[in-house]
Amino acid sequence: KSPMPTPVKRMRIASRVAEANLIHDVPPQYPTEAGRARIEGTVVLMAVIGTDGSVKDVRVESGLPVLAQAAIDAVKQWRYKPYVVNGEPVEIDSRITINFTLSAI
Repeated sequence: KSPMPTPVKRMRIASRVAEANLIHDVPPQYPTEAGRARIEGTVVLMAVIGTDGSVKDVRVESGLPVLAQAAIDAVKQWRYKPYVVNGEPVEIDSRITINFTLSAI
């Protein structure tokens, strides 16, 4: 007989799919020193969205360190609708891109 399929514990999904499940986001605080220095840029984060929709295990994939911590602090407060596969909530790996532009201040 065939072995039982192993349950899905974590999946990677497209950013736009994760964004569709985003129910609460907090905009990042523009770092004061970055604003004063007129620094703009994009921070790309890899985050794990837990089975309860909370964000955990955020790490920086690319971006300026002066902006990265503000992006992490904001994203850690985000909440998603849990992603469900075969009736079971699963953890999701998702890439999150945060753009820091001075016009947004």
